[in-house]
This record gives sequence, structure tokens and C-alpha cells, in this order.
Amino acid sequence: MRAGRVSAAALLAGPANPRSYEPPRHCPMAEYTDFIAGQAIDDSYRRHKLRAYRSFLTRWPELPEWFAAPLVERIGRLRGDPPRRGSFSLSYRARPYLVFLGLHGYATFDYPWLLAASQVNLGRAAAAAGVDLGINSLVTEAVELGFGRGSASQAMHWSVSRILLHSGLRHVNEITETHIAEALAAIRSFGERPDLACFYGTPADYRLGQAKSWVTHLHQLQVVLFHRGQVAAQPRKLMPTYAAPDKLPVRMQAVLTRWLATRRLTDRPATVYKLGLAVRRFGVWLGEQDPTIESFADVTRDHCLAFLQVLAEQPSPMTGRPLCTLSRIGRTSGLALFFRDTAAWGWDDVPGRPLLGPRDAPKHPARVPRFIPEGELAQLMAAIAQLECPFQRAALLVARWSGARRGEIQRLALDCLDAYPDGTARLRIPAGKTYRERIVPLHEEAAAALQAVIDLRSGGSERAFVDAITGAPTRYLFMQHGKLLSTYYLFETPIQQTCTLAGLVDSCGRGTITAHRFRHTVGTQLAERGAKLHTIMRVLGHTSISMAMVYAQIGDPEVLRDYQAVLGPGATLAGPAAQELRDGRLPTSAVDWLKTNFFKTELELGHCLRLPQEGPCECDLYLTCAKFVTTPAYAPRLRERRQLELALANDAATRGWPREHERHQSTAQRIEHLLAELGEPLDDVLIDSEETP
Repeated sequence: MRAGRVSAAALLAGPANPRSYEPPRHCPMAEYTDFIAGQAIDDSYRRHKLRAYRSFLTRWPELPEWFAAPLVERIGRLRGDPPRRGSFSLSYRARPYLVFLGLHGYATFDYPWLLAASQVNLGRAAAAAGVDLGINSLVTEAVELGFGRGSASQAMHWSVSRILLHSGLRHVNEITETHIAEALAAIRSFGERPDLACFYGTPADYRLGQAKSWVTHLHQLQVVLFHRGQVAAQPRKLMPTYAAPDKLPVRMQAVLTRWLATRRLTDRPATVYKLGLAVRRFGVWLGEQDPTIESFADVTRDHCLAFLQVLAEQPSPMTGRPLCTLSRIGRTSGLALFFRDTAAWGWDDVPGRPLLGPRDAPKHPARVPRFIPEGELAQLMAAIAQLECPFQRAALLVARWSGARRGEIQRLALDCLDAYPDGTARLRIPAGKTYRERIVPLHEEAAAALQAVIDLRSGGSERAFVDAITGAPTRYLFMQHGKLLSTYYLFETPIQQTCTLAGLVDSCGRGTITAHRFRHTVGTQLAERGAKLHTIMRVLGHTSISMAMVYAQIGDPEVLRDYQAVLGPGATLAGPAAQELRDGRLPTSAVDWLKTNFFKTELELGHCLRLPQEGPCECDLYLTCAKFVTTPAYAPRLRERRQLELALANDAATRGWPREHERHQSTAQRIEHLLAELGEPLDDVLIDSEETP
């Protein structure tokens, strides 16, 4: 069970251990006094502890009465109190006794008291009593995973002390995922208390200070317990959310919850979150416009269209600007999918038909790949070589030379690198966005950096993670402290650092290059150097040829030269369309289309300038077509075609086929006219570089 899936109300209702339901009680006086007498402490400090114990016992002869007191009184020392003194000193000075009661099973404590009382160390009391709670073994295992001993000791003592004192457990081996989830839920709930200022100041101070630190402690505990096999959930550091959730009517929320649970079976968590966000925002807007609507069955297409209009015009409370096109597409698609799925599955309390279609979403902007220019790329690569962290350096070099997505590189396995038979490095990229694995060649610079990380990690003994996409147990390469390194650490942080070193920053000091542009650079360089579209698709992991075609745009030098030869100023042209181009009679819209799609116009012997709106070409006689144009670059092909037509004409004459002879002869003559217009000879001219003796 994941921490985020346990409600705070259910967890705080009561501890999981049956012992916690026993009423708290005082221990026999002799037991505690013997314990104090056996401690190796100063006599004055021993008398101080005994006086505090007797005063507490006099004030609260029945321990349940102390539990019923207000939290500020039970804590004793409040925010702003002078050192070593408290507003309610009896409770403050009795904390060692209270911890003793928890250690020996006389009482379990509520999380508000455990979180508000900063000085609660069960490990110290256990050591004094000769009890081994297993905390030291957790610290040792945390250090083996790469944590510092000081931070690991603090995290384990804080977390284990609170969990054991709350649940009544006696050893760390008994801690489960539910106990960790319970503590996380308590941290969030404590931040909503009206008396929070008595302990930690404002809610913002609490969230950014104590709460963040405590969640980090619990996360370290979860990491260690996962790798020792004690908990099943893979460690993920999730800060408690304090934002008020969107409230939908009960019937609407029930349908949405059911739909998201169904989508969660096949979609990734990020996708499910975005789908839920789209429907929830629509439901909130709908409630503001018409509070009488309590079911999705009452929603009409007009409601949906009005919501889409709001998305396009109303400023976002986060940025103060309307949503960008991509965000609007996501919201529209999520809402459309909700109505389409629920209609197809025949659910109740829904319209029962799709209310939105693909045409209702804004058009997706087709952007040109933003490759990194050669000069900037050289500066950036020099800065990457100076990175100290081997993980960051390897991640950026793999992105530079493989074109893999950031999430794919983050999830590389320890055995991701091998070699082709000729010795060229080969990288196995895991299934990512397109759910397909692929193998690509890797530059020796990236392979060397990757091998250094493999050598660094090969001795690790971490437990394998279950991959979120493949479901297979995987030992990841980019791991540290027993958990997967974030893409922010592997890419965003070092790319900003290298941009700063290379001087590639804007006026605000932000880097002008992102890690994703390495992917665009690889695709563009493959296209410019003549790689086949299928090769680009295999390297970049594209599933359709249209995705790879964006790299074969006008930026290709070969296509650019061909384009300039036809549409550039002073071009040498021949063919029926040549005069129209020379006179500039081609419409602006036609020129714009040709600039973007010129590579699509190529024929065997030239180019066809027929536009899409003119419909498909219906004949093969392009040599005489009014839309045909050719350049000197096609002269060798024209000569070869002329020789073929002459040979076919002679063959037809020999066989006694006059019509075929005439047809091939006419084609040869037409090619001769084109070559003449281009100023090209009819036959190849062989030039001998050596002088004849």
C-alpha cells in the first residue's frame, strides 16, 4: 500500500497495534526509580528526574487525565519559551518518564504530541534500559546505501521513536508501510491545527521547515526498509499536499473516481493525474456556473464548449495569463476521453455519448526542431567535460550522442551497455514514451562515461526496483542512496551549470539550451548527413514516419541547395513551369508551401510544383506538364533517360511498332529541349586531367 493512498482520517482514527487500545497507566514507582538509579548520570540530574516524576504523578495520578489535557499543556514548552523552561513545566520535565512508559508498553502516544515535542528520543532510553530496538542496524544499512552517518542516525532515531511510541511496537522489524503512511498523514494533519503557532509559527514556516525535514526522515527510513525487503512499496519522496482539493458533487465524484481507477490499470500515473485534473476543473467551473447540476448526465455539449472558451480567455490564477495551446489541448482531450469512455462502457450518471471530438481541440503547433548550432555545441561539450559528478556527466553525454529521452536515460539498467561485433559501443534504451525498447550505436565518448558509472555502481547490493512500464525487476544505473536519481538532478541542474560555464545564458542568467535539444540535434544531424528516415525513427524511438519527417525539413543542406536551385534568385531552370518562376507569378501561398515541403515535390528528373489544393496528379507525362521544372542538377539523369528512350525507339522500329517508335522518339526530343534550355550537352563529356603526349 502506498503512502499516498491511505486517508488521514482512517489512519489517525487509531493505531494499528492492538496494544494501543489498552488505556495508558503509570508504572509501579519502584520500577521507574530503579531505572533512574541504574543510569550512569550525575546525582543532581538523577534527583532532578525523580522530582519531575513525583510532581507529574501528583498532578496527574491517573494518566488518562494527562492525555485529556490540551496539547499546549501536555507539550509543556511552547515556541518562544526561554531555554530549559516551559509554559507548563510539569509536562516538559516529565518527558523522560513518558518515554519510559512508551518503551515498556504502559502507554502509546498520539501523533500531535509526538510531533510537537521536539526532544523525544526512544533510542537513548532503550540503550539505558539495555533494550535493542534495531535502530543501530538501520543506521548501518543506510550508510551502506550511501547516506551520511550523521543524517542517517538523525533520521532513523526520529522516525523510529515516533512510530514505536505511537504504535506500541517493540522493534524496527515490525514496522510496515502502513506505519510510515500513518506518520506522513499525521504530518499533514498537524499543519492544519489552529494552535500550530504555539509550536512552529505560521503554516508556511511549518511546511518549509519541520514538515519537510520530517518527510525526509521518513523517506530515508522507507528506503532502508525497502532494500532490506521489509516493505514492498518502492521509495518515493512525496511531500504532503496542503492545497485544498477540488470539490465535486457526490455523484460526479463517484463517476470520476471510478473512471480514474479504470484508466490507472493501463495509463501511467502522470497521465492519470492530468486526466483527473481536466475533469475536476471542468466540474468546478460547472458548479460555479450552474450549482443545480449534480450529475454528469445533465451536462450538454454547450457546457463543454463554454468551458473551452473560458480556457482560451480566462487568466490562470498561477501565471495571470490564459492557458497555452498545449495545456488547452490536454484539458480538451482529457474531457473528451472521459465522455467517450463512459459512453462506450454504458455507465450511469453520464451523458451516454461523446460530447467533444478531435476538431474541438486547438490545433497542435508544428514546431521546427531546435537543434544546437555547431559553435554552441562545441562550447557546451567542453563545459560538460568539466562536470564533477559522474552521473550528471554520463547522463548528458548519453543524451548528446544517443538522442534518447530524459526519462529513458534515467531508467537505464546496469547492463545497458555492450558492443557490436566490430567493437562499436551499443546502448539498450528501455521502453519509454512509446513502450518500445531499442538498441542504438553510441559514441565512444558517451560509452566511456557510461562505463565509469557502471563500474561505480556494479558493487551495489540494492534491491531491484519493479519498472513502472515493463513491470520487470530492474537494477537501475542512475541510483544513489538506494533510490533513482531524478531527471532534475541528472539534466536540469548540470545543463544550467554548463550553460553558465560556456556563457550560454540570457539576461536573467538562465541557460539558453535545454537537455531535450540534444535529441533535436541528433535527429537533425542524422538527416543532414543522409540517414534514412527509418534509421532516424529507430534511433529516436519514433513510431510513425511523420514524427521523423520533421528532421528532413528545409534545414537539410542537400534540400536547401536543391531549393535554392529552383526557387532562389538567378536559378537556371527548364520546363513548362520555368517561365512562371522567372516572372515571379507564383502566388505567395504557393511559395510558402514550397518552402516548407519542397522535399516532397521531387520527381525522377526534376520537381512537380503542383499544390495540394490542385488535387492529385492524374498523369505520368510530367515532362510536358505545366507544373514540371528541372535544374542542371538533374542533367545526368536526363541524359540517361534520353539514351534509354532512344534505345526503346530503335527497338520499336526493329519490331515494326510505329506508334511506340514515335512515342519514345518524342520523349527523347523533349529531353533534348530541356538539356538545351539548361545549357547542358546531350552526352557526358569526359575530361582527361592528363595531357596527351
